[in-house]
Amino acid sequence: MFFFAVRTLSHPAIEDVTVEGILHALSDPVRVSIYAKIAGADCVQICSNFLETSERTIPKSTLSNHFKILRESGLIRGERHGVEMHNTSRCDEINERFPGLLPAILGAHTLQSKRMAAAILQPKRKA
Repeated sequence: MFFFAVRTLSHPAIEDVTVEGILHALSDPVRVSIYAKIAGADCVQICSNFLETSERTIPKSTLSNHFKILRESGLIRGERHGVEMHNTSRCDEINERFPGLLPAILGAHTLQSKRMAAAILQPKRKA
């Protein structure tokens, strides 16, 4: 018989989640993009769904680190299912602890993303 060590994932108790930790986790453009997609999803998201994020390919090791930071900050809950990681948002818990924080951050992210997309699509004017 073979036994494999299963590494348990660290999830902070909601009382240990801090505004500073959330702001740090969401200060990276890739992480805030990942979190916005997870928070807006009605179902569990697997890590491999995010290999193409922000119109670029993210190496698996970098993606794993992004998910670790999101998980350790308390923003997501991850569960290992075979070789896949299933991730869900902890929005409801965080909104109870810090009312309005996540909607403000995610709303600003959405607005910024729309402005950036519009700027890319606009033809450049000649001076």
